[in-house]
Amino acid sequence: MKFIDDMNKRAQRLDIWDIKLAQGAAMCVILIIVKLLPQILTISIWWFVALLMLLAIKPLVSFYFR
Repeated sequence: MKFIDDMNKRAQRLDIWDIKLAQGAAMCVILIIVKLLPQILTISIWWFVALLMLLAIKPLVSFYFR
């Protein structure tokens, strides 16, 4: 239970921007997975990887270091 309590405390530190950026990062992960299936998307996978990294930075910093 200590692990879950610790994660709940960390999650309470996130504001709306952190939550929405994390959702955007999750969408990019899904797009990366979909991109690995051929002929579904024509956009380069590296755009999704870059977007994922950009969207994930602030929520991760807030979650682990704030």
